[in-house]
Amino acid sequence: MESAKGWQPTEKGTPQGAVISPLLANIYLNPLDHLMAQQGRQMVRYADDFVILCSTQQEAEEALEQVRDWMAKAGLTLHPTKTRIVNAAEAGGFDFLGYHFERGYRWPRQKSLDKFKETIRQKTPRLRPGGMDEIIEDINRTLRGWFGYFKHSHRTTFQPLDQWIRQRLRSILRKRHKGSGRARGVDHQRWPNDYFVALGLISLASVRAQAANSR
Repeated sequence: MESAKGWQPTEKGTPQGAVISPLLANIYLNPLDHLMAQQGRQMVRYADDFVILCSTQQEAEEALEQVRDWMAKAGLTLHPTKTRIVNAAEAGGFDFLGYHFERGYRWPRQKSLDKFKETIRQKTPRLRPGGMDEIIEDINRTLRGWFGYFKHSHRTTFQPLDQWIRQRLRSILRKRHKGSGRARGVDHQRWPNDYFVALGLISLASVRAQAANSR
């Protein structure tokens, strides 16, 4: 904003990513929320992203037509590729607000997983300096925030991520002990899971299990 580089004036709509866009979407789409409620439809919306839950194909088609009609009168258009009818009970499912929903389950969508892993990679290069406790403390900050949002994912989501994170940490330790390449089987014995537990590394699978037991 200070340099104004790439800035272009607009007389219609709001710029993608603008901080005021969600607020304007909530104001502009508020009548649609009330219309869907009056029709007895269950709609979940965040800013300009929304899902309408229907029991049948016919109901979904009627809801879509109703939304298209409302959008046209409001001077808006639905996204041509993101707008679709999906049977969430079948393979394929749909993505919504960072999650993937399919066959009664939910887990982080691929883009969310990729972003998470890239953040961990940046925190765990093999030549990273500092003590292991310092590195783990840095990783834990990311794990707490990420789990806070994706804790509703299916339980099978978390153990593979725990294993991958420990492998990243073992690769750092292997490098410091004059080894090369990724961590191997012997490194799992040299630095077992309990080693990282003692250093305070958060286990996503354990935290998820604790959260499930406390319900």
